[in-house]
This record gives sequence, structure tokens and C-alpha cells, in this order.
Amino acid sequence: MKYDSLLQHPKLKEIFVKGVKRKKRHELEFMASTCVEMCQNVAVDFIVDFGAGVGHLARVLGFGCGIKVCCIEMQDQLNKQAEEIDKKMMALINKYLPPKQAKTCQTPTHVNLCITPATAPEAFLQKIQKSLKLRKDDYKFGIVGLHSCGDLAAVLIQMFLHCKQAKFINLVGCCYMKLSAKDTANETDQGYPLSQYLSQRSLSFLSYEAREISCHAIEMYKQRLAGNNYDYLKIHSFRAAAERIIAKHYPELRHSGLKSIKHCGNIQFEEYFYRAVSGLPLATIPAENLLTAITQKDLSRWRQIVIYYTLRLFFGPLIESIILYDRILFLVENGCIVDIKSVFEATISPRNHIIIAGKR
Repeated sequence: MKYDSLLQHPKLKEIFVKGVKRKKRHELEFMASTCVEMCQNVAVDFIVDFGAGVGHLARVLGFGCGIKVCCIEMQDQLNKQAEEIDKKMMALINKYLPPKQAKTCQTPTHVNLCITPATAPEAFLQKIQKSLKLRKDDYKFGIVGLHSCGDLAAVLIQMFLHCKQAKFINLVGCCYMKLSAKDTANETDQGYPLSQYLSQRSLSFLSYEAREISCHAIEMYKQRLAGNNYDYLKIHSFRAAAERIIAKHYPELRHSGLKSIKHCGNIQFEEYFYRAVSGLPLATIPAENLLTAITQKDLSRWRQIVIYYTLRLFFGPLIESIILYDRILFLVENGCIVDIKSVFEATISPRNHIIIAGKR
């Protein structure tokens, strides 16, 4: 049974996508297809999925495509959830598929492990060998990182290069503002720049603000501008006013991750602020410190803020390209064959480029 038909099986399709949002479903479909293609071109025994969560991609690959997958996830609770879903999936497969087809399905292996720049390749390989019960070290595997956050993308590239058993990598990055840059990390730990080419150039520096704007969704924002979605656009003045308050009262909490609040036509700034900073020390700021004359002025200038934000957004794709090409250059400098493909639909999944690399 082909993987696409298994996903459409009337008795099985729901468990593949249960609790999976539209964006994630879209990514699973195309990343799985890319992985299948790589496995057809490069002989590997299994795939290692880093940051696997509850194992959605692993189930598509394992049960749907017959590819053995080892999932690496630092949160043990997510691994336990994944194993429970795997059991339900396998029970349904045994119930509704002929035994011959059921035997082609591969149940994922879930490993509780936190990967950092300090993780030695030898320690990682030992963990893999033990978890998969591999007796020899002549196995071969591919690496997959679907939206590897911040430095994790750089760590996976380094792991790929330093493990002789790793034969290919499919990598989608995100959260570039969380990268350890040259000004904030040791040279051996920094996530950007990686390549020798950019490391030798002073103009390669990218500020936190630059890296943050590269994570925004310009395609979706363009649709909102064209649709005159003013309620959504006004949210930028709320965020700008909130940032000014944070900088005044808790400057050390600048760049804190605020909760995303969907703007309703009648929501007031005070409600927005306390919902956005829920769980942070900022939630203790008295209401009278919010509704100042300066705040009211910020809120009234929402059109100017939208214009400013739009102009900043123009630079987002350029900055993301610099980060992605730095990774490509680093892989090329280390003798790899590299490609980059725009695979996901950008209006659904803005970080839509997959870096695909293999060893010569």
C-alpha cells in the first residue's frame, strides 16, 4: 500500500492527522515526500527525526512509507504520548490491513535526549545504537529537522558532518532570532555565521532585530494589507505600546516572548497587555502605568506603525536568505552536495525552504 493511499484509508487517516493543524499537515506531506525521495537515492537504514514532538512525521514515514525512524525529543512526556499514539495506530493497522501489508509498517523508536552544542557525536551515536539495539557501527542514517529552532539547526548540521554514519540531512529552520550570534556566543557554539566565508566578513553581522524580522510571514501579511484587515493591522500599535512599557519598567525583559493575541474589534489595550504578558513579571505592572498619555499617542498612530512595520518586513526575505546561504556555504566548505528547495506553500508555512545535503 502506497503512503498516500494509507493516509486516505477510511479507518486509519484520522489517527495520522488527529490534533494536527492545517499548517502541520501541509508540512508533513511535503517533508515526508522529500524524505522518501532521499531514501530512494541514498541507501540508509533509518532516519533520525530531531525535535520529533509526539511523532507525527515519524508515523507518516514509519507506518505510511515503511521507513524506520528514530525520534529524538527532549521532553519525555511527548515521547510517552507518541508511544501511546503509535500503539493505537499499530492496533488499527493490524485490524484493517492484510498481514503482508502490516508487516511493511515500521513502529518509530522514541528516545528522550536533549541535543546541544556540547553533545558529543560519540555520545549521540551510542544512545542511538543502544535504543535501536544495533550491534555494529556500520549502519547508515539520514537526519531530519522539521523547523529546528534557533541553534538546533546549526547543531544538526554539525552532527551530520561529524557522524560518518549520517548520509543526508533534510533541514528546515525557524526562530532565527534565537541563534547564538558572533557577538553573544563562543565561536564553537555560535549558530550564525557558520561558514568560513561569512565569518571572515565584518558585514555579515545580523542584529537580533534583523534576525527577528526574518521570521515574519510576508506573504500572509501582504494578503492582510490587500484585504484592509484593520483590526488585525492595529495589533502592531498594541505591541509597540507594550514594548515601550516593557522597556521603561523591565528593560531586562526586552525581547521576551509575549503571547500571541488575536485581535478582536472591541479589545482594549489593557486587556491585550495583561493577556500578552501572562506568566511574566510584567503582569504585576499597575493598570495606571499602562494608560498614559504616551500610550494613547502610540495607539493613535497605528497607521504610521503599520507603514514602518511593512518597510521593515521588506528586508525579511533578504535576511533569511543570508542565514540559509550561510548554512549552505558551510556544508559546501565541508565537501557536501547541497540543494535548497522551496517546498511548502509560503502562505501556509512561511519558513518553506528545505536544505537538502548529502556527502560525496
